[in-house]
Amino acid sequence: MIRYRLEGGVNPLKLKRLVIGNPPTGASAQFSKSRIGAFDLPLRNPNNQAQMDIYEEIVKLRQEGRRGAVATIVNVRGSIPSFKTAKMLVRDDGSIVGTIGGGCVEAEVWQAAREVMESEKPRTLTFNLNQDPKYDAGLVCGGTLDIFLEPVLPPASLYVFGAGHVAASLYRTARDAGFDVSVIDDRETYANRERFPEAKEVIAEDFNRAMESISPNESSYIVIVTRGHRDDMRVLRWAVQTQARYVGMIGSKRKTIAIFRELTKEGLSPQLFERVHAPVGLDIGAVTPEEIAVSITAELIAVRRHAERALPHMSWFKAHPPSEEPTGSDFTDAAEAREESE
Repeated sequence: MIRYRLEGGVNPLKLKRLVIGNPPTGASAQFSKSRIGAFDLPLRNPNNQAQMDIYEEIVKLRQEGRRGAVATIVNVRGSIPSFKTAKMLVRDDGSIVGTIGGGCVEAEVWQAAREVMESEKPRTLTFNLNQDPKYDAGLVCGGTLDIFLEPVLPPASLYVFGAGHVAASLYRTARDAGFDVSVIDDRETYANRERFPEAKEVIAEDFNRAMESISPNESSYIVIVTRGHRDDMRVLRWAVQTQARYVGMIGSKRKTIAIFRELTKEGLSPQLFERVHAPVGLDIGAVTPEEIAVSITAELIAVRRHAERALPHMSWFKAHPPSEEPTGSDFTDAAEAREESE
């Protein structure tokens, strides 16, 4: 049997040394050196509470659908006005939690954090407090430190309008790719927990009423795969006027152009359609619902990760500026794309 004995008192917050060994055999027996292991433990860091506050704030930010950036001192050489692993959280409103030492270094990191939030990509900064005079604030510090900045992003929410075969496959692939999927359809026989057991939300009601209860933000993605053109059009009418980061609609180029014409006749600005992916998905020759779901998920990932190289988008809007009037050849030459059969 192994027992544990605390040296330096019984308050674990003041613990300096942990001694491990077998229990004594008598009332006055002492642990022998041969049977005891002693380990020096680090003193409690007074900044631990501040670090925990940062983690709690990160969770809170993500739950609120907001952004931020965390700065962590990852390497130190010499003397600095802080310590390795010190953290600072910069929220999207510019406010901060924690500190990495203050002064000009912290001011530069704050500005870089804003850029990291925008690009959604991490970066590392190096500061030489000894050689750069702008960091000389009278402190007796002349070291070098590396600071790692990483973005704090809200969960990517995917709203799938339609609950047919393509939607069921898209729910699985997108969820595996890290999206929080919500499914909306006006048919309870399709929109239910049996078909979408791990969806964040399953809404079975009229599309208009459902849209009134949804408020997409800049981390939201909308994919329209309803069973009919009329439903597709009314969802698209709403979707292009939201803050959603991505809007995609399944269907042929013929259908896409027809809906575009109809909605612009209603008075919607052609510029609203600049971010619409229709036909939706990357052009990988997909045919089955499962393959179509992969092509759509791939496009979602490309948008989420800021893919920099050209990708084979099928969207008519990628080849034609929304302000450009569709010509007759657009209709006659457009190949029919994939649509659900329900």
